[in-house]
Amino acid sequence: MNIKAVIFDLDGTLVDTEMLWADAISAYLGDRQCYCLRDTLLSIVFGHSWTDIYLELTKRFPPMSKISMHAMADSLRDYYLRLRQCSENVVIESSVCLLKKLAQDYPVIVVSGSPHKDVQEAVTLMGAEDMVKFVLGAEDYYPGKPSPAGFLAGAKKLGVAPGECLVFEDSQAGVNAAKSAGMLCVALSRQKSHAQDLSAADWELNDLSDFSLELLGRHLSSPL
Repeated sequence: MNIKAVIFDLDGTLVDTEMLWADAISAYLGDRQCYCLRDTLLSIVFGHSWTDIYLELTKRFPPMSKISMHAMADSLRDYYLRLRQCSENVVIESSVCLLKKLAQDYPVIVVSGSPHKDVQEAVTLMGAEDMVKFVLGAEDYYPGKPSPAGFLAGAKKLGVAPGECLVFEDSQAGVNAAKSAGMLCVALSRQKSHAQDLSAADWELNDLSDFSLELLGRHLSSPL
């Protein structure tokens, strides 16, 4: 195990926001007389990039295609922020604590499917601006997860081989993207309403406070 860089997903891994974004999209669609079953909407949102979410929404609701991806993202952000203001702290403290700890020894980046502006805002919310080298959002790579494009772009920008990167993810799409990129992947499996198949990950944890590089090494070397 030769780790030279660490990559974190954002929504569901560092901040507990995926359900908020799903509810924001539901409210946004409802205000425009477009309705989608909750389970369907969750399958559209969880683990996928904003680009892919936008394309799926406009496919299901053709009149929405008159609204540009950028304009829709700006409108959705207002819905999301209103919901977040009514919610408890969305920061997953144990995950952010691990990010800050690893950043002392490794370059750390965030690769997310959310718009770049929202990813950067979340890093500020976490108080991690000085620990994160850079972020990649939906506009910065294509296609989105489960394609490995985002992780590969991050590794290239860092100047690190994919096989030397450790990824933290929480979604099936994200785990598959990391493994397709040839990277080690630790999956965060938290209690959530939308089930995810994380079996492709190298290690699955319920809380990242349980993570250490030493324990990861032991897990990887232990017999199946």
